[in-house]
Amino acid sequence: MARKNRDEDLLIEDELTAAFLSDDDVAAQVAANNQAQSAPAAAVAAADEWDEDEAVPGQLAVDVYETKEKLVVKARTAGVNKNDLDVSISDNTLSVRGTLSAGNEDDVENYFVQECYWGEFSRSIALPVPVKEEEIEAMLKDGVLTISFAKVKQDTVKKIEVL
Repeated sequence: MARKNRDEDLLIEDELTAAFLSDDDVAAQVAANNQAQSAPAAAVAAADEWDEDEAVPGQLAVDVYETKEKLVVKARTAGVNKNDLDVSISDNTLSVRGTLSAGNEDDVENYFVQECYWGEFSRSIALPVPVKEEEIEAMLKDGVLTISFAKVKQDTVKKIEVL
């Protein structure tokens, strides 16, 4: 997965792992590195070990862009069934949640390399422009979730009477 080094950098061995790490996870690891640098050598060694039992929900990586008519959010969701996705909007905030399943691995005796993120992920995004919440289209194709919003036109100026 990921490991910490003493230069406050997070070394990512797999791009998909990086896509599912949250900003909070990165900040926590940087803080742990800073604390470990001022600790005795035994504490530094303990801080560098990866706790495999610690469950960390992943954060979905997204691209957000606009065209003349639409706001578009794209997310890489390869391996996620559309029935395992929960997409919602409230107060101009988009939320995407889901589960990335590794399938049945009951017969696995030993992993030699385990870099892929499996488990729950989520992402909430405050949309940068006003959208029409009733005009949204979501499509999952070839492992990419694309959510398109019709933008609210801001061209007209409304005169406000001062009392």
